[in-house]
Amino acid sequence: MDNNFRSGCPITSTLDIVGDKWTLVIIRDMLISGMQSFKEFSCTEESIATNILTSRLKKLEEFKIITKEKIEGNKKSNFYCLTEKGLSIAPIIVEITLWGYDNMKEFNSKIKKDDFYENLKNDKEGFIKKIIESYKETTNKRFIVD
Repeated sequence: MDNNFRSGCPITSTLDIVGDKWTLVIIRDMLISGMQSFKEFSCTEESIATNILTSRLKKLEEFKIITKEKIEGNKKSNFYCLTEKGLSIAPIIVEITLWGYDNMKEFNSKIKKDDFYENLKNDKEGFIKKIIESYKETTNKRFIVD
């Protein structure tokens, strides 16, 4: 598996896995919106192409960031769930969210001032804990693995 990495640098190695423009969006959708199926991921406002989505889900599974299980009674559809490793990306998602909120508004008029982000800044750790707990409560816990 070492041939998937450009170097021994932890930052570069992490970016080799989650540094494209879709992977963190998929993790965000799982963590924040509770998305679990291919169909749910493919119907977001960002409009990820199905071949890219397939590739990213396979990569996330390969690196044990998510698990994939069959949906009971449906042999075609899969259920995707963040592992503990995947859940540990939550602080990164929050930091990127806040950085984008603070620094991208001048370039993206779709980003509006929102009290949610101001409140998030004041209690990042509490928010991270809450979204992880909520994810675990609303997701079938038997799929969350180390």
